[in-house]
Amino acid sequence: MVASGDRPVLLTGASGTLGRLLAARLGAFGWVLRLTDIAEFPDPLPPNSTFATADLEDQAAVHALAENCGLILHFGGVSTEQPFEAILGPNLRGSFHVYEAARKQRARVVFASSNHAVGLYERSAVLNHDCNLRPDGFYGLSKAYGEMLGRLYWEKHAVETIMIRIGSVLPEVTNERILSTWLSPNDFVSLIQRCAEAERVGCSVIWGASNNSRSFWAGDARATIGWTPHDSSDSHLDRALGKVTDDPVAERYQGGVFVSVDYSRRDFPPGEMFDAKMLS
Repeated sequence: MVASGDRPVLLTGASGTLGRLLAARLGAFGWVLRLTDIAEFPDPLPPNSTFATADLEDQAAVHALAENCGLILHFGGVSTEQPFEAILGPNLRGSFHVYEAARKQRARVVFASSNHAVGLYERSAVLNHDCNLRPDGFYGLSKAYGEMLGRLYWEKHAVETIMIRIGSVLPEVTNERILSTWLSPNDFVSLIQRCAEAERVGCSVIWGASNNSRSFWAGDARATIGWTPHDSSDSHLDRALGKVTDDPVAERYQGGVFVSVDYSRRDFPPGEMFDAKMLS
């Protein structure tokens, strides 16, 4: 287990929603955590944890935080669709700094990728883990870059990495799309545990979703790491079915409302049937 012994675990993005969840739950399990974010950590520190404010664009700071770590949980960076210049530093340059630190420390990386790396697939598609990347914006593009970076560092430097294409980590399913993308908090934490406990992971892609019958996603490497989700959005069907937006672009694509940001296409996409009048 790479999270055991005297090698701490570095968690970037610790002050974000998912970072705070992981810090609390993993700290309660006895993990030795080094927490970092550009924003102050808003909660009481878990046992055996430290926090340091740092910018992912500061390579020296990232390397110092990663010193002697056996596992890096990389959840830092911009987490919403933003202009390219806002994404560039923290998400692209920052991820490079994380992987360089992992190479130096011989640490395993868990990269928080996103469903938005493939968000421009239509909702009728069922995707395997080796599908072509089709990011739905600059945020999704940064996650596709992070996945390619992880592949490079595995194939060239033997840095193990698990890329989790996170769906929607929420306490409850609130709309019809999330019936397909939901990842319960308990399943999310158990996935991170298995990422740490698996003996060998190579370069693996995992769909970050619970056992949802309406999932957009199929095969991945969960058997390799021994992870089985136990929750399902199916128990939320009555609450969520029929809850949709009035945005035809968002409802067409797996990426939802992220696709609609700055969407300007008005013609028929090549090889696809689409009623362009919906956008008029």
